Amino acid sequence: MGLSFRHAVCMAALLSCASPAMARTVPADVVFTNGYIYSVDKKDHVYQALAVKDGRIAYVGSNAKARRYVGPATQRVDLGGRMMMPGLVDGHMHPLDGGKSLMGCSLDYLALTHDEFSQRVRACTANPALRRANGTLVVHGWFQEAMKPAGVRLTKEDLDRIDPRRPIVVRSTFGHTTLVNSAALRMAGITAATKAPAGGEIVHDAKGQPTGVLEDVAQDLVERVDPPLSADENVQAARASLAAMREQGITGFLDAWALDDDLSSYTALQKSGELTARAHFAPLVEPATGADVAGNVQRLKSIAAKYDQGPIGVDPGITVRNVKFFMDGVIAAPELTGRVLQPYYVNAGTKDAPNWVPGTSLGPAPYFPPAVLGPLLQGVVQAGFDPHMHADGDGAVHIALDGVQYVREHLPHADFRPAIAHDELVSPADVPRYRPLDAVAVLSFQWEKEGPDTVDAGRDFLGPERAKAMEPAWPLYKAGARIAYGSDWPVDRLNEWFALKVGVTRTNAPEAGEKYSHPLGDAPGLPRPAVLRAITMNSSWELRSDTLTGSLERGKLADLIVLDRNVMQIPAADIANTKVLLTMVGGKVVYNRDGSIALNATTGPAR
Repeated sequence: MGLSFRHAVCMAALLSCASPAMARTVPADVVFTNGYIYSVDKKDHVYQALAVKDGRIAYVGSNAKARRYVGPATQRVDLGGRMMMPGLVDGHMHPLDGGKSLMGCSLDYLALTHDEFSQRVRACTANPALRRANGTLVVHGWFQEAMKPAGVRLTKEDLDRIDPRRPIVVRSTFGHTTLVNSAALRMAGITAATKAPAGGEIVHDAKGQPTGVLEDVAQDLVERVDPPLSADENVQAARASLAAMREQGITGFLDAWALDDDLSSYTALQKSGELTARAHFAPLVEPATGADVAGNVQRLKSIAAKYDQGPIGVDPGITVRNVKFFMDGVIAAPELTGRVLQPYYVNAGTKDAPNWVPGTSLGPAPYFPPAVLGPLLQGVVQAGFDPHMHADGDGAVHIALDGVQYVREHLPHADFRPAIAHDELVSPADVPRYRPLDAVAVLSFQWEKEGPDTVDAGRDFLGPERAKAMEPAWPLYKAGARIAYGSDWPVDRLNEWFALKVGVTRTNAPEAGEKYSHPLGDAPGLPRPAVLRAITMNSSWELRSDTLTGSLERGKLADLIVLDRNVMQIPAADIANTKVLLTMVGGKVVYNRDGSIALNATTGPAR
C-alpha cells in the first residue's frame, strides 16, 4: 500500500530537519582541508577542515565530512598542515593616527641619543614635502621614554637649535606628550600665563616659562599649529592603516578615541567597498564635561545616529557603541601622569649614588572624580553604550572599578560590558573585583617586558614592590578576569605577533640587548590559549560581536587567518616571527601574502 499524501508531507518535513549526514548539503564556496584549525570555541577544539558559504562558516570538522560541501564550483584549498585560526580583533587602537604615522616624518620608535634625535629631525626639516601647508613639521614615533642615556629631557630649546623660525611639533609614541619649539608656542599663543585645560598640563621651567612639553589634553592647544588633515588626507591615512591591519591578520578593531575625522574617513572607505576590517568606534567624553550627563548622552546618541550602521553583517561595517574615558595618563617617567594609590618615588640622593624614597605625588588629580564618574557611567549605559576607560595607574583603576560597581548597583539588570584599558598597575585588593563586576581588562601584552619604559622610566619611580607587580596579566588571569588585547597602535609599532609572544614569555626581543633580556617581574606569562583568546573571542565579547566573530564555529562569520607556522607548537620565542599568509573577512580574501594560498577571485577580491 502506498503512502498517503499527508504521510508523504510528514516524511518530507522530517527529512528536512534530519542530521547533516542525512540531509542534502549545499556546496560551499570554498573548503579548506588538511589544516590545524584552532577554533577558540569553548573547548579550544582543533579541526582538520572548514567550509565557507555566503560569508559564513558552513562547517568545521574532519576532512572526510568536509567532502559533502564540495560541489562543481567549490574551491578546494589544501592547507598542508598550516594553522588556521579566527581573525585577530584588536580591542584598543588608534587606527587613523596609526595610518598617519606611516606617512611623513617619523623617528621610528627608536631609542635615540640627544644628537641622534636632532640629526633625524634636522633631516626631516630639509625635505619641504614633509611640512604641512602652514610650514609646520610634524614628527611622529618619538619614543620619549627610551631616550639615551636614561633621564634625558628635551625642551623647546632643543628644537629651536634645529629650526628657530618655523614650527616643529614632535608627537610621543605614548600619545600623552607633545614637544614643540618656540615658534610653535608663539603660533599657538601659549605663554607663561596660559592655563592648562582640565586633564592636561603645560610643563614650566624654574622661571615659570613653558618648556615646550604639553601633556594629555594640553596637547590640543597646538591645533592651530598642527591643524587637522584634509578629508582626502585622512582617507589616505585610513586606507594605509587598513593595509597594515590586513597584513597582521586583523579582521576587527576598536578605535579607542574616535573623532569625527576617524568616523568619516572609515565610513568613506566602507561606502567605496574598501573597508576590510569590522570597525568599532568609541567617541571621547572630555573630563571637563563630565558633570553634564544629559549633554554627553545627547552628543553620543547624535554621533551614533550619524555613523552606526546597525547589526553586524557579512560585509565589514561600522558600529558606535562604545565610549572612551581617560581616567589618567601614563605611569612611566618623565610624564608620571598615571594616578597611583601610593606616591611615586623620588631620588633623594645623586645620579651616581641614588637613594629612591617615596615622594609626595600621586600623579594628577583624577580626571573623572568618583562623584562625577558614577552618574556619568550610569547615564551612558542607560543610553545603550559600553564604557571603555583608559586607566594606567592603580589609583585610576580603583576609581574605574568603583564606577562600574556604582552602575551595577544602580542598574542591577543592565546588560553592559565595561572595559578598563591598560591596567599597568592594579592593587592586589582590586584584582579580584574584575570578575564579579564583569569588567574586561584590555591589556597591551607588548608592554609586559623589560625595556626603557619599564626599567629605565618605571622601576625606580614605582619603588621595588610595585615594579615587581607591573603589568599584572597573570594575577588577573588567575583571578578569573576576562582579558582582551589591545595594541594601542601607534603607541607601539603594529606587531601583534610580537605582542602575543611577549604575552607568553614576558621577554623582549633578543636585539633589545642584555640589559633587557630577563622576564619582567616575578609573574609568569599567560598560557598560549589564553593569549590567543584575548585577541579573538574576548575582544569580540568586549565589542559585542562574540556571537559572530572570535571563534571558528558553524554559523559564525568567516573571519579567519592562515599562518606560516603553528603558534601552538613552535618555541614560544618564535611566535614573534609569525607571518600571516591569508586574511579573510566575511568570506572574502582581503590579504594573500605573495599568493601563498591558492584562491581565485570567486571568494572576493584580494587587496
